[in-house]
Amino acid sequence: MRPSYLGKILLHWCDACHVPVLADTCACGAPARKVALTPPGDPRPAFPADVSLINRIFKEHFGAPLVPPGSLVLLNKVPDTDRMEEIIIGGSVVGAIRYCVSEKRWEPLPRPEVSVFFRPVKRYVVVDEGAVPSIRDKGASVLAPGLREIEASIRKGDEVFILSPGGTCIGVGRARVDASEAPALEHGAVVRTRRNTASLYIPGPASWDDAVAANALVLREAEEEAVLFIQDVAGRSSLPPTVSYSGGKDSLVTLLLVIRALGRVPMIFADTGLEFPQTCRNVDEAAGRYGLDVFRVTGGDRFWEEFEKQGPPAMNHRWCCSTAKLLPLRDLIAEHWGECLSFIGQRRYESFRRRESSRVFRNGIVTNQLSAAPIQNWTALHVWLYLFREKAPFNPLYGERQDRIGCYMCPSSDMATIEEIKSRYPDLWRSWRSHLSGWQEAQGLSPEWMINEEWRIREG
Repeated sequence: MRPSYLGKILLHWCDACHVPVLADTCACGAPARKVALTPPGDPRPAFPADVSLINRIFKEHFGAPLVPPGSLVLLNKVPDTDRMEEIIIGGSVVGAIRYCVSEKRWEPLPRPEVSVFFRPVKRYVVVDEGAVPSIRDKGASVLAPGLREIEASIRKGDEVFILSPGGTCIGVGRARVDASEAPALEHGAVVRTRRNTASLYIPGPASWDDAVAANALVLREAEEEAVLFIQDVAGRSSLPPTVSYSGGKDSLVTLLLVIRALGRVPMIFADTGLEFPQTCRNVDEAAGRYGLDVFRVTGGDRFWEEFEKQGPPAMNHRWCCSTAKLLPLRDLIAEHWGECLSFIGQRRYESFRRRESSRVFRNGIVTNQLSAAPIQNWTALHVWLYLFREKAPFNPLYGERQDRIGCYMCPSSDMATIEEIKSRYPDLWRSWRSHLSGWQEAQGLSPEWMINEEWRIREG
């Protein structure tokens, strides 16, 4: 899929501190080198569950875990048919993991840089010395005449390491044949080599506290700009200020910035009735931690009433947001303030639509809410480093690889996330499936509509 730029890619790496830096100079004074990411280039910290998944994928495929102990790891989501995330360690993109929907499994996509600290036990080929220069320097495929050894577990389509006779990694690629077929080949490609942008890996242990310290000036400048923006917007408006809180990381950072700029203001939370329990608890925890009033509104039966008319919401037919969230929110504001000013956690790096959005605007449905986005130009790493610095109570769902917080059955979720939710929250998913089953039966839809989660795309 074609990459899209939503803003400048800011990620750099300090080789003295072994941490990511959002500027070209670390707080320690050392220069920070730019990390070549695939756009949009909005990386986030890898939490223990992320690292565990990465290690499991690499161990199952190559026989060994990937991530060195003590290393900081970032994940950069990139365009793909479902979900793919680049893995950044030591200032280098050392590979990626990609979810294969048809097989319901993850696959690793290593890069040659990973060979500095990783040795495959399975799925590798060894080539003759004479084939090394063309493969290593020109990205040539591994041809049958140059093959010296192929590890027995390799199957057609597998990702493999390409090794020299001395065991040095000279490339990576995808097998074109099974290991059992390769010895009989006299010509043709055995492995199609994959070429990636080269990047420098420099190892070293570090903590996220170290990363916060390295970005001290960056965070202070971002904070000061956001606080001035909040004060300016609030000063020019006669509307009562509020914070629109979703239970996600971006709205939590926005809440902290508004408190710093204006003091305590009310939180607004729209409970769609389809929230994870952790999200509702996070609203209470944030309100209690900072001593804030919460104005809640629920969608009630609106979602299910609309479901009976239209069927499930889909990626290309998201009637759910206006029905279960925006319309109830409009009613709440009308009841308590008539109109209000709401600071929201919108960021340009989230989508093309948000990149094009103004920082101050009115939603076409919630017309009695003037919205303002203090962190419009922040990256996800700005957000996370700020939350780490403030030791803020972020939603524990992020530790379960839920990188976006919303309704548990959101049709815009990728299939990798949906499969994770099915596994972790069987009761929630069972309830959703029962509603889908009723609609399927009423409409005479095929079994595949349910089996393949085809409800997520509306036909016609």
